[in-house]
Amino acid sequence: MEYLISVILAAGEGKRMKSKNSKVTHKICGKTIIEWVCKAVSESGINDTVVVVGHRYDQVKQVLGNKVNYVEQQEQLGTGHAVMQTQTYLKDKEGYVFILCGDTPLITSKTICETIQYHKENDYAATVVTAEVDDPYGYGRIVRNKNGDVNKIVEHRDSTGEEKAINEINSGMYCFTIKHLVKALEELGNNNSQGEYYLTDTIQILAGKGLKVGAFKAADSTEIGGINNRIQLAEATKILNTLILNRHMESGVTMLDPNSTYIDEEVEIGMDTVIYPGTILEGKTVIGEDCIIGPNSRFVNAVIGNEVEVSNSIILESFVGDNTQVGPFAYIRPGSKIGSKVKIGDFVEIKKSVIGDKSKVPHLAYVGDAELGRNVNYGCGSITANYDGKNKHKTVIGDNTSVGSNVNLVAPVVVQKDVYIAAGSTIIEDVPENSLAIARSKQMVKANWVVDRGMQRKEKK
Repeated sequence: MEYLISVILAAGEGKRMKSKNSKVTHKICGKTIIEWVCKAVSESGINDTVVVVGHRYDQVKQVLGNKVNYVEQQEQLGTGHAVMQTQTYLKDKEGYVFILCGDTPLITSKTICETIQYHKENDYAATVVTAEVDDPYGYGRIVRNKNGDVNKIVEHRDSTGEEKAINEINSGMYCFTIKHLVKALEELGNNNSQGEYYLTDTIQILAGKGLKVGAFKAADSTEIGGINNRIQLAEATKILNTLILNRHMESGVTMLDPNSTYIDEEVEIGMDTVIYPGTILEGKTVIGEDCIIGPNSRFVNAVIGNEVEVSNSIILESFVGDNTQVGPFAYIRPGSKIGSKVKIGDFVEIKKSVIGDKSKVPHLAYVGDAELGRNVNYGCGSITANYDGKNKHKTVIGDNTSVGSNVNLVAPVVVQKDVYIAAGSTIIEDVPENSLAIARSKQMVKANWVVDRGMQRKEKK
């Protein structure tokens, strides 16, 4: 069985990104740049991948884990030198190697597969992935012979006037027959102004031996675009985000304004859900059917049931049950579980809490480290005082309990079911079921106090 391996070049520093992080670990639609490249490779059927690491290699390894093999390019001496580091995986192997750049997140498995097939069918020693562009400035030009095969790749700065007119450019991606690549690398030199070993020079070496070198032209030139700065990162994000949005719309999701909606690649959305403008859905968020999401809402790793309505709110790593309303301006923090037919109203914060079915937390309230039963009404301005300055404590509120406005529940405290808590109370002890709890000082009125003290408020002229 023939050997098939991919090599991903990810050792560069990426200075133009102006970042302390590895260029290839910047994220696009929920995945790092290099994860998009690895995804395309894996979906093309290549199961053996070697990543050449260098600058901030620890970050690359942290992202990819043990899914790939690694070799380190300690000195960045060119793309040819980078591939030389992989020869342990190439020597004495019969088969093919596909070489990619780690900063090309738009490459597709379709192009990879078609390139490899084209390479095999034509018995090429090497095949260059190319593209035709309107403005080839700065790119290496593909110089073909009279048979249409590749003679060499000429860098822009070294090209003649005639060569500068060529619109077919080098993508930096190649398919090689392994034995030919290994021999070409042995002859590769660094006699150039940079003193580097260029992988492009192997093309001329192979052609000079009379071996055939092909060029496979990508159908969409955007696939070969590399990320070198934040502008290109934003452009790639827009392209991938559009593909993701289109996939959801084709599956029955309504996007009122795709231009202001951002959805990560792993997000799932049910049929007949409507996404309003300004919505951002991140991570492994799952949204059910017939929901209304947004405007201006953000979910991260959230699980949302069916027929849920969320407006102008943030939900992080939490669950929301069917037929529930959230917002506007609610904040549901990680570890929360909101039941079905629940109302979480405006300016409500829920933190690591369980809210039972049919309960209501209508407005201006905080529920932290708490468990609310079914059919609880949690009044305006009420809070759980869950932190004693050192530890967090739990509040439990039983079914059918009504918590009045501006109540402080000082945890740890348990309020049993069917309880009423009077407005303005500070509850520091457990409350038995079927009780009314009142914990506030007696009102005092001092007659004529304002006049006696001369405290009248006078209207300004």
